[in-house]
Amino acid sequence: MSQFIFLKDVNSALTMDGELTIGPMPRWQKKLEASAANSSLNVTKSALSVSYDANLPSASVATKTPRKSSDAKKKKSQTQTPNKGDGGDRFIPNRTSTNFELGHYLLRQEQEKSDNDEENEGTSNVNTTKQTPAKGEHQKLISDALQMADSKSTRILSYQNKAPPAPESHINPLKVVYSTKTPISSKSGSRYIPTTSERILDAPDIINNFYLNLLDWSADNIVTVALGNSVYLWNAGTGSIQVLVEYEDGDHACALSWIEDGQILAIGNKSGVVELWDCSKVKRLRVMDGHSARVGSLAWNSYLVSSGSLDGSIVHHDVRSRDHKVVTLNGHTQEVCGLKWSTDYKYLASGGNDNLINVWAAVSESGVSTGNEPVHVFNQHQAAVRALDWCPWQPNILASGGGTADRCIKFWNVQNGSLINSVDTKSQVCGLLWSRTYKELISAHGFANNQLTIWKYPSMVKQAELCGHTSRVLQLALSPDGSTVMSAGADETLRLWNCFATDPLTAKKTNSATKKPNQSAFRQSIR
Repeated sequence: MSQFIFLKDVNSALTMDGELTIGPMPRWQKKLEASAANSSLNVTKSALSVSYDANLPSASVATKTPRKSSDAKKKKSQTQTPNKGDGGDRFIPNRTSTNFELGHYLLRQEQEKSDNDEENEGTSNVNTTKQTPAKGEHQKLISDALQMADSKSTRILSYQNKAPPAPESHINPLKVVYSTKTPISSKSGSRYIPTTSERILDAPDIINNFYLNLLDWSADNIVTVALGNSVYLWNAGTGSIQVLVEYEDGDHACALSWIEDGQILAIGNKSGVVELWDCSKVKRLRVMDGHSARVGSLAWNSYLVSSGSLDGSIVHHDVRSRDHKVVTLNGHTQEVCGLKWSTDYKYLASGGNDNLINVWAAVSESGVSTGNEPVHVFNQHQAAVRALDWCPWQPNILASGGGTADRCIKFWNVQNGSLINSVDTKSQVCGLLWSRTYKELISAHGFANNQLTIWKYPSMVKQAELCGHTSRVLQLALSPDGSTVMSAGADETLRLWNCFATDPLTAKKTNSATKKPNQSAFRQSIR
């Protein structure tokens, strides 16, 4: 019989349908019955208290619940259990209106704050802090994953040791940003241009005159410069200095120009004559007249030297002939302050204080041209034109720079007489030089920055600005190898800038210095 009762109990326990009749009473049912009992008890107590108070004297009636002593009350928390009406003295929260996430966040904030306070009070040395086993295990796993010997003594991020160098074939485009040469270099495509002068020479008493040409660099690496009433020679290879000539008071050199090959120097002076000096022997060879005022510009074309004067005329001198004056060109109304033969020796460009550029033909089929009319006349400049230079890889391209009122660099095509481009430099253009190594040119400027600017051709994007002169730059000269530029400033200094140095990694196999220069067309036409 007992076995059937046991099976019945098992079946009833496994049955999921209907209400559970076996087992403890659910909590909600207990609360419901307790609240009902309390409500009925309160009704009965209120009814009995009336009859009880009527039979007993008021003095003997206890109006308050007995309590403990005052000392025990002080120890007890002052927070009272909230009441809700007549439903008892227990607080039952309303879970539907409670934000548990906010409460959890506030509790965690308080806990973290208390932990931080304890750590700060305990010790200030991090190395002496006792690590928990979980944290130590975590650090051990990290050190094993990173293949570090000891996580306590090894730093993951360390800046004490430099990174290994990149392979030689790698070109880092950000090298200019992170290299130690960043403050003294500027980025120019794939090369770097030093923006500080390599060497500074004193040039006391140099004449601050925009219309004179007082500096030149020979093919034998000798620099000549006129200081005061003297002409000096400086050997850039050995550093030796020599005085070539010292004029009497009132006379001085106004123009200097080396012959293409050799140590023959032409000097145009204030009296209006052109002197030829053999600098290897420190000897004057001859004096050639032809001008009525100072000679401020000179240019060589083989044995022909052209001189420009304050009287506005240009004279071609054949230095081999007794009757040296070949032809006189009259195309300017004011001083001729710039002269330059093209790289193929077919054209002569002259710039004057009358804001004009004249392009003259060098030779005709029968020999030297004797015409007084220029091939082209360019009048777009608004100031005197002294800065002139011809493009070495395009002999028909001429670059010119205007003075203070113009401030522009202009490019001309002498084959058709057209203006190719014009760039406003914002300052006086005192000199121009094309680079023989890169497709760039450098310009010298006056107020306000007195800087040298390197431009990319033909885009005319600034590659670098070479600053150092405290007054305007008067003259530019290029070294024989084409790597160094010398600038003469009105601040009485000569500065050497290694701005066109050839990159040894990208240098061509053929040396440009050994390349045969263009032969003069005038030289082919004479006996």
